[in-house]
Amino acid sequence: MAEEVDKAVPNGIPPPQLDLPYPDSPETITDNLLKLTELTPNPRHRFLAKTLITHLHDFVKETSLTTDEWMTSIQFLTRVGQICTPVRQEFILLSDTLGVSALVDAINNPPVNGATESSVLGPFFTDDAPDVANGESIASEGKGDYMYVEGQVLSTDGTPVPDAVIETWETDAKGFYDNQYKNRDHPECRGRLRSDKDGKFAYRAVVPVAYPIPGDGPVGEMLLQLNRHNMRPNHLHLMISAPGYNTLVTAFYPEGDEYLSSDAVFGVKKSLVVGLEEVKDDSEARKRGFAEGGSFKLLKRDLVLVPEADSRKAREAFAQERAKNAPVAA
Repeated sequence: MAEEVDKAVPNGIPPPQLDLPYPDSPETITDNLLKLTELTPNPRHRFLAKTLITHLHDFVKETSLTTDEWMTSIQFLTRVGQICTPVRQEFILLSDTLGVSALVDAINNPPVNGATESSVLGPFFTDDAPDVANGESIASEGKGDYMYVEGQVLSTDGTPVPDAVIETWETDAKGFYDNQYKNRDHPECRGRLRSDKDGKFAYRAVVPVAYPIPGDGPVGEMLLQLNRHNMRPNHLHLMISAPGYNTLVTAFYPEGDEYLSSDAVFGVKKSLVVGLEEVKDDSEARKRGFAEGGSFKLLKRDLVLVPEADSRKAREAFAQERAKNAPVAA
């Protein structure tokens, strides 16, 4: 609703000094908008806007988008925004399911020899994870089958990285993240720990399970229309940061899951598929802090970070290679 003011206030930008024809044809509409966009001061913003406008207008022309389809699209995006909350990000879910998140990840995090590959952040990360000491648990008792995670944070040259911050989160055995529960009153199945002086880390968790991404919103409806399943293979999220290194957002995917190759958000990379060792030894379980003893799954995997300078070089080389192989306009 407009506030009570004397009159509507313009943004202060004067009419452009351009000789623009009336926008009375599809081609003129696009041409006029591109000419106006040339006035954008920031070069990167100008490039992004012109490229988006060109592809968006080409899509409308190529598909002969109808008025009803346009309105349906507007209503869909409106609903995506309306369902978002501080703990639910439907726009990230939309980006994920359309492969945009994975594409941005792949372009900005090209593989570096020896480094742990990245994966998508997903819509369920929160910044309120509790601090957990090495060897402690990120999950309350009864949240799932026991799993112990251990490894070492290293640089690509093999040097241990001490005091690296490791954020980790996962679903419980029911296939829900804690922020999907309406009565959430504290973080669960998530934690924040630091590698020790030798770069080593360890924590107790639960065995992740495959789960459906939320199907009660517009993104879920879209997947039904496209005849696509909404399942993610079981996985454990991690985000690792340390001064001088590129922040790594990744996940580990236990082998054998039927959804590995058709992940609804395209997050699985072959190098991130891991084996879980089953340990059936009460004493080993208790030694790792599992009070009830019994068997547990062991996930052993190092996390290898890329120095920031090497990461920049890899991105630049990747961009140059893509530009070299890009098709030349006729």
